[in-house]
Amino acid sequence: MDIKTASSLHRLRLVSAPEAVSFLLLLFCSVLKRTTDFNAVPVMGAVHGILFVVYVLFWLDAWNKTKWSFGTAALYFVLSVLPFGGFVAERRLKREAEAAVIASRARREGVVNA
Repeated sequence: MDIKTASSLHRLRLVSAPEAVSFLLLLFCSVLKRTTDFNAVPVMGAVHGILFVVYVLFWLDAWNKTKWSFGTAALYFVLSVLPFGGFVAERRLKREAEAAVIASRARREGVVNA
């Protein structure tokens, strides 16, 4: 894995958890709006919208650089629109990056001819 691919996965991983938190906070604010006089939906909606757009841009970049299959790319997109999905995506991306680093080191050291 080259540095550009690793950095695109890292960026996607970094934005996935905050995007998930903002989505959960938006859902919570929506409930508060309906049950109380507290209305933070416009603010949380904007924050979540920005984070979601950033996630999609980073997702497209990662898909382009990693050459994921359509199914893998679709999985990461679906995880972005599910509550708690961003946390799952972050963990999967972390495992994928660690596996790529291990494989890269093994190839560099000549342990594996992959």
